Amino acid sequence: MFLNLREIIEIPGGSVPFECELETEGLDFPQIKEYKTKPRAEGRVYNEAGVLRLEGELTAEMICVCDRCGAEFPRTVDLDLHADITADAQDDDPEVFTLDGDWLDVDEVLSTCFILSMDTKCLCRPDCAGLCDRCGANLNLGPCRCQKPRDPRMAVLEQLLDNKTDEEEEAAHNSD
Repeated sequence: MFLNLREIIEIPGGSVPFECELETEGLDFPQIKEYKTKPRAEGRVYNEAGVLRLEGELTAEMICVCDRCGAEFPRTVDLDLHADITADAQDDDPEVFTLDGDWLDVDEVLSTCFILSMDTKCLCRPDCAGLCDRCGANLNLGPCRCQKPRDPRMAVLEQLLDNKTDEEEEAAHNSD
């Protein structure tokens, strides 16, 4: 979606509203299985003392896959949008978006803001325990039945404890 900002470029205090849905083709992430609804945004571009700014809100409903346990879970992203806009194509600041003439590509701004807001890890819950590295059981559902691996440095002590336990069992059995 392109917004014509000709009306407000030279008029401090002017604003142009927008409302749109983003296409999800360019918003592929390994942890997002599917979008339940297209990301939807609404807001305005306004001229604040000669500086163009975009503000608004973006909402997306998704089905995600947990990075630790692999479980699918619903997730809603509510993002407050804030972006600066310039007519100067020479500006190399990655956080400032450039006009194409008098036009702003709102989809580009929204997509970039959405991508930059995504978490590097997507978890089904903050305390996700993940999977057992031996049997693959989901530890969120309870402990697995694997025996914890023994520390090879303690092998001699464990043998002594095993021998002592065997002797105690034999003594208890003989006393009966």
